[in-house]
Amino acid sequence: MSQSVLEFDAPQTAKTGIVDCDIHPNFRSNADLLPFLPKCWGAHWQEYGPHLRQGLSSTLAHPRMNPAVARADAWPPNGGPPGSDLAFMRAHHLDAYDIEHGMLMCLRPGGCDERNLDFGAALCSATNDWQLEAWVKPEPRLSAGITISQEDPAAAVAEIERCAPNSAYRIINMPPRMAEPPGRRRYWPIYQAAVAAGLPIGLHISGVPGHPSTGAGWPSFYIQEHHANAQSMQAVVTSLIMEGVTEHFPDLRFVLIECGFAWAPSLGWRLDRLWNRMRTEVPHVKRPPSEYIRDRFWYTTQPIEETEEPEHLREIIDWIGWDRLLFSTDYPHWDFDDPRYTFRIALTEAERQSVFRDNARRVFRL
Repeated sequence: MSQSVLEFDAPQTAKTGIVDCDIHPNFRSNADLLPFLPKCWGAHWQEYGPHLRQGLSSTLAHPRMNPAVARADAWPPNGGPPGSDLAFMRAHHLDAYDIEHGMLMCLRPGGCDERNLDFGAALCSATNDWQLEAWVKPEPRLSAGITISQEDPAAAVAEIERCAPNSAYRIINMPPRMAEPPGRRRYWPIYQAAVAAGLPIGLHISGVPGHPSTGAGWPSFYIQEHHANAQSMQAVVTSLIMEGVTEHFPDLRFVLIECGFAWAPSLGWRLDRLWNRMRTEVPHVKRPPSEYIRDRFWYTTQPIEETEEPEHLREIIDWIGWDRLLFSTDYPHWDFDDPRYTFRIALTEAERQSVFRDNARRVFRL
């Protein structure tokens, strides 16, 4: 179900084209990917299917996920699922909202979650090739993200090196929910490859590592699951800082996608307090954690926090930095943010242009 919750008098979109940093393409069916898979892996997919780290992870059975996690008006006329028809996406989204550029974020088929590492790497490679042929080549307003099988760092590095020379790819996409915290040394070759490629790491809320999605265990309700997105990203940021990734790779950029951002100031304050008292345990963390948070992380706006007092949102963004926010819609999902009504505060012209366009141009080097 899609419904309008808030309407405001003054639209907040930029006066020129928008860069949307979170658009989800979809397959009409698994058959779309078969031409890009080696024959042996195509047969494996059809005969055995996926082997994920949590057997009950197919959350499409949850009521909020039906139908297809999508806006009710996002179903294309060709009968495919939302996000599967480029012509419809052009008219319904890119043209309708003056999207100057869109960043594709593939969430399926989930090669990053495969226990069969070789099959997972093949799915990621096929997904990357499919993005180019089905979306980027026919629509130059779109850029692709390199999906990787992060639990096989050697394969992930090889995929980055294969794809990165093609300027159609502007980001490396990893799930924040991994088998281990992302700061662990086993993942560092991926970060080194990202630096060598000059591409940011995108951490879009996703991943089925087999662990509970909250520190208190599996939630009972979807409202808890949705809120856990912010909690899990705080753990991700803490791991990357405390295990030394942000210090060891000074040129590496992280884009945190679909997790909110209002938690960032309080996380920085708390980590600074702990670091001031226990920094001898982590001598590799050379600066207060809040400085790494300010310098190394960017945030997409959807789902934006709506504070009781609108000006409190301005205070939060002032701490984070207006150059750190990247506009996103999450099209075609049900919690889509309409660019006309994303902010409940009045933005200056400079703020609008930064958030809706210019920050993303710099981060993704468009």
